[in-house]
Amino acid sequence: MKTNEELQKDVQDAIKWEPLLHAAEIGVIVKDGVVTLTGIVDNYYKKTEAENAAKKVGGVKAVVEKIEIQDARHFIKNDTDIASDLVKSFSENLLLPHNNLTVKVEDGWVTLEGQLGWNYQKELARKSATELRGVKGVMNNITVQSESNSAIEKKHVENALARHWAINAKDITVSVSGTTVTLTGDVTSLYQKEEAARITWNTPGVAFVKNELIVDYDYAFTE
Repeated sequence: MKTNEELQKDVQDAIKWEPLLHAAEIGVIVKDGVVTLTGIVDNYYKKTEAENAAKKVGGVKAVVEKIEIQDARHFIKNDTDIASDLVKSFSENLLLPHNNLTVKVEDGWVTLEGQLGWNYQKELARKSATELRGVKGVMNNITVQSESNSAIEKKHVENALARHWAINAKDITVSVSGTTVTLTGDVTSLYQKEEAARITWNTPGVAFVKNELIVDYDYAFTE
């Protein structure tokens, strides 16, 4: 069982453990399993790294991200340059069918659209955008249309979840309807919830994943 103070320290330690975030000033506020991150970093990638680090801590139910981006050198890149750099990044990635993607940039916010065959490709596109200087945020509207026509085997999804060291697959129920897989049950962290969805997306034939997993953890909260 964790108190708010113990969970706060765990999140702070997890963030400090990330090499890119050692010099970043990240504030952590915890209330009943909800973690609020504040502070200032110099690029969007660090912002996402702080959020990901918090999600991996056991007991975190939700993350409210209020981190601001301010380049220490007052570096400014216009929207056209950001879009050009991202299109170039897509074209150089052999795993991305870049001709299927479109990029829109407005005031540093990147919107990705298009259709891909796998969810990992969608995540690659998002990650490419987060790593660019000048990016303030990313809206990933890419859809996934599976390249496989095979019927989804429920047992295959269950076995894949059971192989993951961090997931207690016995607490997760998998249901399949057409090309949609629904996950229900309990996990102990946001990381486990998102990992379960990521693993499910890797199943051939999946077009949609409904992640209805609940983050459940024993707390000993104090006022």
